[in-house]
Amino acid sequence: MRSCLPQFKAKKRGQYDIEFMGDLFIKPELPVYTVSITYRGDSSPIVRVLKPELVTNPPHIYKESRALCLYHPDNYRWKKEKLIAREIVSWTIAWIYFYEVWLQKGKWYGPEASHTTAKPEQL
Repeated sequence: MRSCLPQFKAKKRGQYDIEFMGDLFIKPELPVYTVSITYRGDSSPIVRVLKPELVTNPPHIYKESRALCLYHPDNYRWKKEKLIAREIVSWTIAWIYFYEVWLQKGKWYGPEASHTTAKPEQL
């Protein structure tokens, strides 16, 4: 993470959990986003926007945890060997971009997967 995104700082949050916090610059005309990404081994990383505050009930977010929904667990499986900086950060940047477009146009133009009634991995 440090070599790809030196603006991110890491904190150990448990035996295996590491939280990365830093700023993402999406486009010059958009605000800088401060995000938190928690690596949890083989469990899906938890990604939250810290600043600016998201509007109430944005699309593609887990309501209770306020974590971003970056992918559907039926379509992608996270493995601890994958790199947060390569996969999760790029998806977070895309989520932020589509969120900003949604704020302006009222429609989500990003990729979507149909959801089942089964509960996703506990966040």
